[in-house]
Amino acid sequence: MRKGTSFGAVVVALVVGLAAGTWTQTAQTRREPQFENDHVRVWKSIILPNQPLALHRHDYGRAIVALKGGSLDVVDGQGRTIKTMRWETGKAYWLDVDPPGEQHGDLNRGAEPIEVIVVEMRR
Repeated sequence: MRKGTSFGAVVVALVVGLAAGTWTQTAQTRREPQFENDHVRVWKSIILPNQPLALHRHDYGRAIVALKGGSLDVVDGQGRTIKTMRWETGKAYWLDVDPPGEQHGDLNRGAEPIEVIVVEMRR
């Protein structure tokens, strides 16, 4: 908070912004952690249209549950499609460990967001 700005003024500005509909949350592709222990890591991935997940790799096998299905392109570092995965809403799928040294990004070329719960096995 800026020096000289009261807490009350900040609250009033927030309420006025919300009431006027000017307060918006920027939607972006992201991972939202859900749960983690020594055996499993769980997160929710939300992949918005044309907003890819950054390059990454999976060192463990994982199950996914499609909350909002769609077609997802798996792309390499140059943006070339390696494969396309089609996930149906409400269905579960198994994905193996990535090949050693390989990284990929995930790109939703559809018109609607794709949302999945990922359950990564750690052992």
